[in-house]
Amino acid sequence: MAGGDELKLLGMWASPFALRVQLALSLKGLSYEYVEEDLKNENKSELLLKSNPVHNKVPVLLHNGKPICESSVIVQYIDEAFSGTGPSLLPADLYERALARFWAAYVDDKMLAAWNQSSRGKTEEERAEGEKQSAVAVENLEGALRECGKGKPFFGGDSVGYVDVMLGGLLGLVGAAEELQGVKHFDPARTPLLAAWAERFGALDAVRPVMPDVNRLVEFGKMLQARQAAAAAGAGN
Repeated sequence: MAGGDELKLLGMWASPFALRVQLALSLKGLSYEYVEEDLKNENKSELLLKSNPVHNKVPVLLHNGKPICESSVIVQYIDEAFSGTGPSLLPADLYERALARFWAAYVDDKMLAAWNQSSRGKTEEERAEGEKQSAVAVENLEGALRECGKGKPFFGGDSVGYVDVMLGGLLGLVGAAEELQGVKHFDPARTPLLAAWAERFGALDAVRPVMPDVNRLVEFGKMLQARQAAAAAGAGN
């Protein structure tokens, strides 16, 4: 690694946010030490608590001992700190870079927020509204892929870019949601470009080794659902 840099990633195998960082590191061809965290409050490591005292959440990237937090910040940091290594994730053109940052934020602020509401809403009306907003967000991303990619394979054009990494980190959730809820977020009938993109992205040599097993994610999701149902039943007593 350039300059003898030391990289250590604090993550959790099912976290889509930690996955984003793993994808960026893999695409850039950077070696790093991965540390699996137990995110139960009583089991969080001293290293995590010290590195991210504000949120105590993963991912945290330690670069020569200095912590960088939040997946979007970390991915951009990796691209800038190791600009001479591997492909560039952010465009060189300032306008295109701003556009990439906009759509990356849209993934979390609109699409992921809608997905969460559709599955975790407290009432049927909240969940239905989440499903409606999710459909709108996915269709908008379909349009963004058409415009940003300009008919090319990825949001970054001919090669993977920042938006691809940010959205690609959610592909495990997409697969698990289809199994758990029967929801196909990237439906070839409605969003053919996104459906083809997901297949293409997931098949990349730098992506396959770090993607979580969908079956394991499904079992993890079932465990969380059972835990939530038990908590809700307890609260009603």
